[in-house]
Amino acid sequence: MKRPLLALLALGLGALSLLGADAPAKAPIKTVAAPAKEVDPEFRKYPLPVEPDENVAYGPHRMQRIYFWRAKSAQPTPLLFYIHGGGWSGGDRSVVRSMIKPALDAGISVVSVEYRTIKDSTADGLVPPVKGPMFDCARALQFTRSKAKEWNLDKTKVALAGGSAGACTSLWLAFHDDLADPNSSDPIARESTRVTCAAVGGAQTSLDPHQMRAWTPNSSYGAHAFGITWDAKKKISSFQAFHDARERILPWIKQYSPYELVSRDDPPVGLFYSTPPNIGKDEKDPTHTANFGVKLKEHCDAHQVRCELVYPGAPNVVHATDSDYVKAHLRPELK
Repeated sequence: MKRPLLALLALGLGALSLLGADAPAKAPIKTVAAPAKEVDPEFRKYPLPVEPDENVAYGPHRMQRIYFWRAKSAQPTPLLFYIHGGGWSGGDRSVVRSMIKPALDAGISVVSVEYRTIKDSTADGLVPPVKGPMFDCARALQFTRSKAKEWNLDKTKVALAGGSAGACTSLWLAFHDDLADPNSSDPIARESTRVTCAAVGGAQTSLDPHQMRAWTPNSSYGAHAFGITWDAKKKISSFQAFHDARERILPWIKQYSPYELVSRDDPPVGLFYSTPPNIGKDEKDPTHTANFGVKLKEHCDAHQVRCELVYPGAPNVVHATDSDYVKAHLRPELK
């Protein structure tokens, strides 16, 4: 059974006390903030079918906000916890739109969370920058569980969902040791981060550049998670710089790559992709290729973790969509 990592959630509301605490012994190549416009936490790219019941802060940063939709029920309801994508640099909560009504109609409440971007994390001094969005989402999950009585939630039934970088974060949380600190004076920090399942779309299942290039030779994603940029003078791409720095940042990769965290006691996961896999070949969209899913499923199978892989033409599909997967695990009685 996974044990709580007591030291990690001493980060309280912001993770600022852990600056560089997990940095490799050897300094990685120079890190810089990724150029990006400031993100507005109230921006919504897409209209929502239902307005949220709650819009609340779970931390002091302007991006640390939760949007909550309450399912109508006399009994505590399961929870769908959604993490949007956007490369940890953009995107917004409105991409949950297609999952809201199916969840509510099934008696499942919904949270869609905003979090600090890579740029925000770098400005806050977090090392590596991906720590910001990942630990923010962990904190947001704990905050939501702390609202169980007020929001009529059954906090023992929680499904993670998300796309792209949000899918990567969801898998990181699903496979991670429990971040609860039962001895904390902060009641939110005492809440668990373990979940019932995760259903994710277009997930980057690894942040290891060697794995990524072996699976998909034209991989180009992930350098920004560790603050690595391209070298204009030497004409080295950010991914090549990432690949070259791999041994130096391996401790980070082992902490933040979902693939590295899989163990036998992890919850089941559903992996959904829009195109079939093509292992070892260049892909039109290497960032969201089903190659990621094939390799994670092999790894999960080896660790006896239930993993369903869905793509066009996939064999043995049980749940055609992420919403179907979530309902099957949170409300199995509705078959």
